[in-house]
Amino acid sequence: MALPHRSYCKPKLRHTFVMGAPVMSDAMCERYVLPDQATAEREFLPAQAWWSFAARFNVAAQQYVPAIRWHDSQSEAVMMRWGLIPAAAEGRAGQAPLTVDLDGILDSPICRGPWLSSQRCILPIAGFYVWQLTNARYRQPFFIRLLDRSVFGLAAIWDRSESDDGDVIESCSIVCVPPNELMISIANTDGRMPAILRRKDYQTWLRGTPVEAKAALRPYSQGSMQAYPISPRINSTVPDDPGLIQPAA
Repeated sequence: MALPHRSYCKPKLRHTFVMGAPVMSDAMCERYVLPDQATAEREFLPAQAWWSFAARFNVAAQQYVPAIRWHDSQSEAVMMRWGLIPAAAEGRAGQAPLTVDLDGILDSPICRGPWLSSQRCILPIAGFYVWQLTNARYRQPFFIRLLDRSVFGLAAIWDRSESDDGDVIESCSIVCVPPNELMISIANTDGRMPAILRRKDYQTWLRGTPVEAKAALRPYSQGSMQAYPISPRINSTVPDDPGLIQPAA
Protein backbone atom coordinates (compact mmCIF):
# COMPACT_ATOMS: atom_id res chain seq x y z
CA MET A 1 0.00 0.00 0.00
CA ALA A 2 1.46 3.33 -1.01
CA LEU A 3 1.66 5.86 1.80
CA PRO A 4 0.78 9.52 1.23
CA HIS A 5 3.77 11.83 0.87
CA ARG A 6 3.60 15.12 2.74
CA SER A 7 6.35 17.51 1.67
CA TYR A 8 5.45 20.37 3.94
CA CYS A 9 5.59 21.72 7.43
CA LYS A 10 2.18 22.90 8.47
CA PRO A 11 -0.03 22.73 11.54
CA LYS A 12 -1.66 19.37 12.18
CA LEU A 13 -3.61 20.46 15.24
CA ARG A 14 -7.36 20.40 14.71
CA HIS A 15 -8.94 20.64 18.13
CA THR A 16 -12.62 20.85 18.85
CA PHE A 17 -13.99 21.90 22.23
CA VAL A 18 -16.43 20.28 24.63
CA MET A 19 -17.44 22.19 27.76
CA GLY A 20 -14.45 24.48 27.22
CA ALA A 21 -11.92 21.62 27.07
CA PRO A 22 -10.03 20.85 23.85
CA VAL A 23 -10.42 17.28 22.67
CA MET A 24 -8.72 14.89 20.29
CA SER A 25 -7.46 15.94 16.87
CA ASP A 26 -5.98 14.03 13.93
CA ALA A 27 -2.34 15.02 14.58
CA MET A 28 0.38 12.38 14.71
CA CYS A 29 1.93 12.46 18.18
CA GLU A 30 -0.10 15.42 19.40
CA ARG A 31 0.11 14.21 23.02
CA TYR A 32 2.82 12.45 24.98
CA VAL A 33 3.97 11.34 28.41
CA LEU A 34 6.78 13.21 30.13
CA PRO A 35 9.18 11.41 32.51
CA ASP A 36 10.34 13.02 35.74
CA GLN A 37 13.32 15.35 35.55
CA ALA A 38 15.81 13.09 37.34
CA THR A 39 15.08 10.16 35.00
CA ALA A 40 15.44 12.39 31.93
CA GLU A 41 18.78 13.73 33.17
CA ARG A 42 20.11 10.20 33.73
CA GLU A 43 19.20 9.30 30.16
CA PHE A 44 20.55 12.41 28.40
CA LEU A 45 23.27 13.68 30.79
CA PRO A 46 23.07 17.38 29.85
CA ALA A 47 26.17 19.44 30.68
CA GLN A 48 23.96 22.35 31.75
CA ALA A 49 20.42 21.91 33.06
CA TRP A 50 18.28 25.05 33.01
CA TRP A 51 15.00 23.18 32.86
CA SER A 52 12.54 22.41 35.65
CA PHE A 53 9.62 20.02 35.26
CA ALA A 54 7.73 17.09 36.78
CA ALA A 55 6.32 13.90 35.27
CA ARG A 56 3.16 14.42 33.24
CA PHE A 57 0.78 12.10 31.42
CA ASN A 58 -0.94 14.45 28.97
CA VAL A 59 1.47 16.92 27.40
CA ALA A 60 -0.34 18.96 24.72
CA ALA A 61 0.19 21.72 22.17
CA GLN A 62 1.45 25.16 23.20
CA GLN A 63 2.71 23.90 26.55
CA TYR A 64 6.33 24.32 27.62
CA VAL A 65 8.27 21.08 27.39
CA PRO A 66 11.85 20.04 28.23
CA ALA A 67 14.38 19.82 25.40
CA ILE A 68 18.09 19.12 25.01
CA ARG A 69 20.11 21.06 22.45
CA TRP A 70 23.77 21.83 21.64
CA HIS A 71 24.88 25.33 22.65
CA ASP A 72 28.33 26.86 23.19
CA SER A 73 30.07 23.52 22.60
CA GLN A 74 28.02 21.61 25.17
CA SER A 75 24.61 20.09 25.69
CA GLU A 76 22.07 22.12 27.60
CA ALA A 77 18.62 21.28 28.92
CA VAL A 78 15.98 23.99 28.52
CA MET A 79 12.23 24.52 28.35
CA MET A 80 10.60 25.28 25.00
CA ARG A 81 7.08 25.92 23.77
CA TRP A 82 5.74 22.98 21.76
CA GLY A 83 4.61 24.30 18.37
CA LEU A 84 7.26 25.99 16.20
CA ILE A 85 7.12 29.79 15.97
CA PRO A 86 9.62 30.93 13.31
CA ALA A 87 12.00 33.83 13.95
CA ALA A 88 10.25 35.90 11.27
CA ALA A 89 6.94 35.68 13.16
CA GLU A 90 8.30 38.14 15.76
CA GLY A 91 6.69 36.27 18.64
CA ARG A 92 3.28 35.77 17.02
CA ALA A 93 2.24 32.14 17.39
CA GLY A 94 -0.03 31.89 14.35
CA GLN A 95 -0.42 28.31 13.16
CA ALA A 96 2.55 26.86 15.02
CA PRO A 97 3.13 23.28 13.75
CA LEU A 98 3.57 20.51 16.30
CA THR A 99 5.29 18.24 13.79
CA VAL A 100 7.30 18.47 10.59
CA ASP A 101 7.88 15.75 8.00
CA LEU A 102 11.58 15.11 7.49
CA ASP A 103 11.29 14.99 3.71
CA GLY A 104 9.56 18.37 3.60
CA ILE A 105 11.83 20.42 5.84
CA LEU A 106 13.73 22.13 3.04
CA ASP A 107 10.50 22.97 1.20
CA SER A 108 9.05 24.83 4.17
CA PRO A 109 9.64 28.53 4.81
CA ILE A 110 8.93 27.86 8.50
CA CYS A 111 11.29 24.93 8.94
CA ARG A 112 14.05 25.50 6.38
CA GLY A 113 15.90 28.11 8.44
CA PRO A 114 16.13 26.12 11.68
CA TRP A 115 17.17 23.01 9.74
CA LEU A 116 19.96 24.69 7.77
CA SER A 117 21.14 26.43 10.97
CA SER A 118 21.38 23.04 12.73
CA GLN A 119 18.84 24.14 15.34
CA ARG A 120 18.00 20.60 16.35
CA CYS A 121 16.96 19.33 19.76
CA ILE A 122 15.74 16.19 21.54
CA LEU A 123 12.48 15.96 23.47
CA PRO A 124 12.61 13.44 26.36
CA ILE A 125 9.45 11.33 26.57
CA ALA A 126 8.20 8.11 28.17
CA GLY A 127 5.63 7.33 25.47
CA PHE A 128 3.09 8.93 23.16
CA TYR A 129 -0.53 8.61 22.07
CA VAL A 130 -2.03 7.86 18.67
CA TRP A 131 -5.55 7.15 17.44
CA GLN A 132 -6.72 4.25 15.27
CA LEU A 133 -9.73 4.66 13.01
CA THR A 134 -11.79 1.49 13.42
CA ASN A 135 -14.19 -0.08 10.92
CA ALA A 136 -17.01 1.48 12.94
CA ARG A 137 -15.41 4.91 12.31
CA TYR A 138 -14.53 5.21 16.00
CA ARG A 139 -11.14 6.68 16.90
CA GLN A 140 -9.60 4.32 19.44
CA PRO A 141 -6.69 5.83 21.40
CA PHE A 142 -3.49 3.82 21.87
CA PHE A 143 -0.45 4.33 24.08
CA ILE A 144 2.94 3.66 22.48
CA ARG A 145 6.11 2.98 24.47
CA LEU A 146 9.49 1.34 24.00
CA LEU A 147 10.30 -2.07 25.45
CA ASP A 148 14.03 -1.44 25.73
CA ARG A 149 13.95 2.05 27.32
CA SER A 150 11.59 3.67 29.82
CA VAL A 151 12.69 7.12 28.62
CA PHE A 152 13.70 7.99 25.07
CA GLY A 153 14.15 10.98 22.81
CA LEU A 154 12.23 12.34 19.85
CA ALA A 155 14.07 14.32 17.19
CA ALA A 156 12.89 17.93 16.91
CA ILE A 157 13.88 21.30 15.49
CA TRP A 158 13.66 24.63 17.31
CA ASP A 159 13.65 28.35 16.63
CA ARG A 160 13.83 31.60 18.55
CA SER A 161 11.34 34.38 17.95
CA GLU A 162 11.43 37.86 19.47
CA SER A 163 8.53 40.29 19.52
CA ASP A 164 8.79 44.05 19.03
CA ASP A 165 8.61 44.58 22.79
CA GLY A 166 11.49 42.19 23.48
CA ASP A 167 9.61 39.07 24.56
CA VAL A 168 11.48 35.94 23.44
CA ILE A 169 9.87 32.58 22.69
CA GLU A 170 11.93 29.47 21.97
CA SER A 171 9.75 26.78 20.43
CA CYS A 172 10.02 23.39 18.76
CA SER A 173 8.38 20.87 16.41
CA ILE A 174 8.77 17.10 16.41
CA VAL A 175 10.26 15.57 13.26
CA CYS A 176 8.27 12.74 11.65
CA VAL A 177 9.46 9.91 9.39
CA PRO A 178 7.70 7.14 7.42
CA PRO A 179 5.99 4.64 9.76
CA ASN A 180 7.02 1.09 10.58
CA GLU A 181 4.51 -1.75 10.23
CA LEU A 182 3.23 -1.38 13.79
CA MET A 183 2.45 2.29 13.31
CA ILE A 184 0.85 1.66 9.91
CA SER A 185 -1.57 -0.78 11.53
CA ILE A 186 -2.44 1.43 14.52
CA ALA A 187 -2.14 5.06 13.44
CA ASN A 188 -3.81 4.10 10.19
CA THR A 189 -4.76 7.59 9.02
CA ASP A 190 -1.40 9.30 9.50
CA GLY A 191 1.18 7.75 7.16
CA ARG A 192 4.08 8.74 9.43
CA MET A 193 5.52 8.40 12.92
CA PRO A 194 7.65 10.56 15.24
CA ALA A 195 11.39 10.12 14.75
CA ILE A 196 12.57 8.08 17.74
CA LEU A 197 16.30 8.43 18.27
CA ARG A 198 18.59 5.55 19.14
CA ARG A 199 20.98 6.33 21.98
CA LYS A 200 23.96 6.10 19.64
CA ASP A 201 22.39 8.82 17.47
CA TYR A 202 21.84 11.44 20.19
CA GLN A 203 25.12 13.24 19.50
CA THR A 204 24.78 12.97 15.73
CA TRP A 205 21.37 14.58 15.88
CA LEU A 206 22.54 17.40 18.15
CA ARG A 207 26.01 18.06 16.69
CA GLY A 208 26.19 16.58 13.19
CA THR A 209 25.78 18.30 9.86
CA PRO A 210 22.25 18.41 8.39
CA VAL A 211 23.22 15.51 6.10
CA GLU A 212 24.52 13.43 9.02
CA ALA A 213 21.51 14.27 11.17
CA LYS A 214 19.05 13.30 8.45
CA ALA A 215 20.83 9.98 7.91
CA ALA A 216 20.36 9.15 11.61
CA LEU A 217 16.56 9.24 11.30
CA ARG A 218 14.64 6.17 10.18
CA PRO A 219 11.58 4.27 11.40
CA TYR A 220 12.21 2.67 14.79
CA SER A 221 12.19 -1.12 15.01
CA GLN A 222 8.64 -2.32 15.67
CA GLY A 223 10.03 -5.24 17.70
CA SER A 224 11.23 -2.75 20.32
CA MET A 225 7.85 -1.01 20.62
CA GLN A 226 4.65 -1.84 22.47
CA ALA A 227 1.18 -0.48 21.70
CA TYR A 228 -2.10 -1.10 23.51
CA PRO A 229 -5.57 0.53 23.58
CA ILE A 230 -6.42 2.90 26.41
CA SER A 231 -9.41 4.80 27.75
CA PRO A 232 -10.95 7.63 25.68
CA ARG A 233 -10.22 9.93 28.64
CA ILE A 234 -7.12 10.96 26.69
CA ASN A 235 -9.44 12.56 24.13
CA SER A 236 -9.42 15.60 26.43
CA THR A 237 -6.34 17.59 27.39
CA VAL A 238 -7.70 18.11 30.92
CA PRO A 239 -6.90 14.76 32.66
CA ASP A 240 -3.27 14.29 33.68
CA ASP A 241 -2.78 11.17 35.77
CA PRO A 242 -1.20 7.68 35.52
CA GLY A 243 -4.59 6.15 34.76
CA LEU A 244 -4.38 7.55 31.24
CA ILE A 245 -1.77 4.95 30.22
CA GLN A 246 -3.52 1.95 31.77
CA PRO A 247 -4.72 -0.65 29.24
CA ALA A 248 -8.42 -0.37 28.37
CA ALA A 249 -10.63 -2.80 30.26
